[in-house]
Amino acid sequence: MEEEYIRLVFGLKLKQIRTDKNLSLFGLAKLTGLSKSYLNEIEKGKKYPKTDKIVILSEKLEVPYDHLVSLKLDKNLAPIGEILQSKILKEIPLDLFGIKENNLIDIIANAPAKVNAFISTIIKISQNYNLTRESFFLAALRSYQEAHNNYFEDIETKVTDFIEAYQINPNKPITSKDLEEILIEEYGYTIDSEELSKHQKLSELRNIYIPKNKTLLIYNDINKAQKTFIFAKEIAYNYLEIEDRLYTFPWIKFESFDEVLNNFIASYFAGALIIPKDDLIQKLTQLFSLETWQPIQLHKIIRSYNCSDETFYQRLTNILPKHFNIKNLFFLRFTHKEGSPVHRLSKELHITQQQSPHANRNNEHYCRRWIAIKTIQDLEVSEEKKSAYGIQISSYENSQKEYLVLSAATADPFKEKINRSVSIGMLLSPHLKRKLHFFNEDTFIKKTVGVTCETCAVQNCNERVAEPYILMKQSRNKEIENTVENIIQSYT
Repeated sequence: MEEEYIRLVFGLKLKQIRTDKNLSLFGLAKLTGLSKSYLNEIEKGKKYPKTDKIVILSEKLEVPYDHLVSLKLDKNLAPIGEILQSKILKEIPLDLFGIKENNLIDIIANAPAKVNAFISTIIKISQNYNLTRESFFLAALRSYQEAHNNYFEDIETKVTDFIEAYQINPNKPITSKDLEEILIEEYGYTIDSEELSKHQKLSELRNIYIPKNKTLLIYNDINKAQKTFIFAKEIAYNYLEIEDRLYTFPWIKFESFDEVLNNFIASYFAGALIIPKDDLIQKLTQLFSLETWQPIQLHKIIRSYNCSDETFYQRLTNILPKHFNIKNLFFLRFTHKEGSPVHRLSKELHITQQQSPHANRNNEHYCRRWIAIKTIQDLEVSEEKKSAYGIQISSYENSQKEYLVLSAATADPFKEKINRSVSIGMLLSPHLKRKLHFFNEDTFIKKTVGVTCETCAVQNCNERVAEPYILMKQSRNKEIENTVENIIQSYT
């Protein structure tokens, strides 16, 4: 058992006993003869008292010595013990959110019953929804991104420094060959594009990095954009001197939050390297100044970089909030197996955190009126099945919010009969309408959308694939409530 955990448990117990006896720290100091500052250090888990001091506390507080030194916490403090023993507070760098671990423990200790009830509720919810450790880490990362509007100046600066140091022309598309040369010459990499393809069970992996001899195994059938992104991430790990990292792409599992965070940092660096900030800002400014919507111009911008649609859309979530003040936006990635009724929301980001939709884990059916799902459907019925694009105004039936949503769908090159779409939605605010000179409501298809079929009140929906049973249940409960109230009032 870690000494720190033992100190924290003792401090929590002492504070609870003191509070139960309605004693202030000053009062406990007077009662025991121990200094107020010393007692405060004990309660915060910074110090563990010697045996003679524990004897004094036991006698003066009329608490058995064995109870004080036991690591067993009372029922109302048990969830805190579970959290401390799980080391989850160590795994998540609370300092990223401006939180100190001791302060958090102090908040919990000040109102143990209420806070523990809240913690217990969160634990039960996570169990009910099968929230894994990895899911928790990814949710924490999303919160970190959203708190910073998904823009990180320090990484942008590092990319600029790298481009200058390695004499890369930011006005020309970066190729995988450019980056491969740097990995080999500067960082001593060996690139093997044959070994991975020999292992059929690993067909879903793009690459594996072997740190012992700096060998990068890369799947031989990936396209140029994917290879460029992989090489850019490897450069990020080396140039930023990141050691605690993942060794496969896509990831298999995370061992710690640091790996999650570092994977994001390397991916951000890669996106910023492939799509340089200043060049993208200039091109978006020209696009937004057009008097009419010309989708071909957007596609030209995307194709001017050696990147996938997903990398480009992700990069927009960095640049739009910071440099165009378009902060009310969301990013979604859906995957779908052909023939399946289920569309899985596999990635999401919500700048300002207020946008629908969010992933649900109740096996509900996402609204088929979303352009994100429509583009997948268009892709699956097309003959070539290479890509599909779409844009629409989505008007949510349960709110006054409308979004201009762009979406792109492609087949997953590593999973048979699996298709995916990426979408970015921007709140149709007066600011956005002024910023987009080409915006005209008559130009774009507008659809009233819900979140899931089970919660949607849209009438005569041809796209509906499930009855709104959740909404119907709420309606029935409301009717019962009103009837009961009327009965009660008739007797008064």
